[in-house]
Amino acid sequence: MKIVTVVGARPQFIKAAALSRVLRREHREILVHTGQHYDPNMSDIFFEDLGIPHPDHNLGISGGSHAQMTGRMLIAIEGILLQEKPDAVLVYGDTNSTMAAALAAVKLHIPILHVEAAARLGTMANPEEVNRIVTDHVSSVLFACVPSAMEFARKEGLTRNLFLVGDPMYDAFLYYKGKKTLGEIRLKTLDGNLIDVPERFNYLTCHREENTGTEQALAAILDAMESMDVPTIYPVHPRNRAAAIDMQRKGGLGKVLFVDPVGYLESNTLVCQSERIVTDSGGVQREAFFAGKPCVTVFDHVVWPETMVGYCNQLARPDAADILGKFSRKPKFDATYKPFGDGHACEKICELLRTVEL
Repeated sequence: MKIVTVVGARPQFIKAAALSRVLRREHREILVHTGQHYDPNMSDIFFEDLGIPHPDHNLGISGGSHAQMTGRMLIAIEGILLQEKPDAVLVYGDTNSTMAAALAAVKLHIPILHVEAAARLGTMANPEEVNRIVTDHVSSVLFACVPSAMEFARKEGLTRNLFLVGDPMYDAFLYYKGKKTLGEIRLKTLDGNLIDVPERFNYLTCHREENTGTEQALAAILDAMESMDVPTIYPVHPRNRAAAIDMQRKGGLGKVLFVDPVGYLESNTLVCQSERIVTDSGGVQREAFFAGKPCVTVFDHVVWPETMVGYCNQLARPDAADILGKFSRKPKFDATYKPFGDGHACEKICELLRTVEL
């Protein structure tokens, strides 16, 4: 088949690195990068590090409101689909890029393959939830990562061409694990200096508007990290760089290492070698689970219920006492518990594409 794959954000680059490597053995893939993550440290470095094929189309669309971004993507993707005339469109997850591609495809009667389908938060107040629901309901094939997604799909009547395949992000995690050692990593501080990774450290990622939109929320998260017994490596998302620089200048955060965004290989190693992880990322909380690291997710809703077992991953408010209190519980990781599959999700997807009726 000729398949147009649409990506636009960091988690999608990681999944595409895993799936494209297998998909291209049997199919012709046309890669479209919407540009939703436009910063070189959030986009270009992932293509370089992970060996993802150079995009056939780079739309350069970012910024603006959800409606503005989605509208511009919808128009541009429609033009590409009319030009390429693919047999199917493949999308990942729940970004604006995903929904725009799905809407463009369904209007042109092109089958949609949705990878990481049917996960649910349970609130329409979250824009990614809206994107995922819309995409699921117009897709021809739903590839679910985890058992809970299968249940959500069935409750919504999404039973045709619904398959549990495992998580391509787990495939990628296993494939790239150990590709870079701590000794090979040099972190760049926000003022441009290069530093080595400390011998012991915690790892923080924080980018959601709920946690970075106000100084109070971000300050509370950073206060929690400052109170811990080892330094924290904090790669600062471009969205809250100015706020992070301001907080750093105010002082009182000597244990928090504010650094530029890191590539996937670096992040994978930092996750695996850290002592604790605090995040608001759906991807990083999964990676923490894969690595067997205690994780606190600063968010209002459970994103991946499969990780919320044995105190392995716990929700917290943007409140220092709540975050620290959650880490007082000792996690219990079970090596036999594999809710994200066996590391061969991509092969299973390709096997299904041989026989599934679009």
